[in-house]
Amino acid sequence: MSRIFTTSFASVYPHYVAKVEKKGRTKAELDQVIEWLTGYDESALAEHLTAGTTFEDFFADAHLNPDAHLVTGVICGHRVEEIADPLMKQIRCLDKLVDELARGKAMEKILRS
Repeated sequence: MSRIFTTSFASVYPHYVAKVEKKGRTKAELDQVIEWLTGYDESALAEHLTAGTTFEDFFADAHLNPDAHLVTGVICGHRVEEIADPLMKQIRCLDKLVDELARGKAMEKILRS
């Protein structure tokens, strides 16, 4: 079991915010990307952040977007589409979306629309 599974989402979220803001994107855009992937609206996301939900529980409660399988590419040296563990794949998928946002990719492409 990877250590990231038991890490609280709230401890990583500020790093996501800092990464995208440093590149000129907004927290609102980040939240939109998270909502697209997980189905969590603003209040549900805030509840998870306040509760200190682990990544494992964060994704267990999520209603993944049916187009999440369209997120492909390399993140942290691994191809997202080739990751066998479902939870790790979901976490890396989120990482990939945050990375695309920080790199300035258009929201329509990030959200696979």
